[in-house]
Amino acid sequence: MLEVLKAPHPCLRRRASPLEQVDDNARQLAEAMRRTMMAVGGVGLAAPQIGRSLRLIVADVSEKRNSPLLLANPKVVEKEGELLWREGCLSLPGISAPVKRARRVRVAALNMRGEAVEVDAEEHLAVCLQHEIDHLDGVLFVDRLSRLKRNLVMTKYEKLRRKEAREAAEAANEV
Repeated sequence: MLEVLKAPHPCLRRRASPLEQVDDNARQLAEAMRRTMMAVGGVGLAAPQIGRSLRLIVADVSEKRNSPLLLANPKVVEKEGELLWREGCLSLPGISAPVKRARRVRVAALNMRGEAVEVDAEEHLAVCLQHEIDHLDGVLFVDRLSRLKRNLVMTKYEKLRRKEAREAAEAANEV
């Protein structure tokens, strides 16, 4: 399993580089990302979240978690409608907030055979793909909130981080 980076790690704020080719290394990385996403209970994961500054995402919002999308160099090419969706993020554990997103999107990308594909998505999958593509541009979901809401959410996140650090230090002292 890969380590999922937590904010404020600098890799989460960098624009990722395009994948030059979909080769065995890219496929192995995508599969490791998929397994990690499943193990930690996420519905999406972007390569920057595991410390790799590459334009590679995985997503699976299916009920049975058996329909993964592994996409290289994804780009939203069409948007339609609008919805408000409560989002969370593996890199900002413990917080969530409603975010305004497009209701439907068309994403152009390369599949894991290196073939150009287009994915039409709506509702949950559309939100997930937009969220993960944001990661490729160094954007976190909290950046899509108003300044006031972002400050409130990030204050809560910092409190959770401090509490987690205290508990980890206490546990280390008990050993």
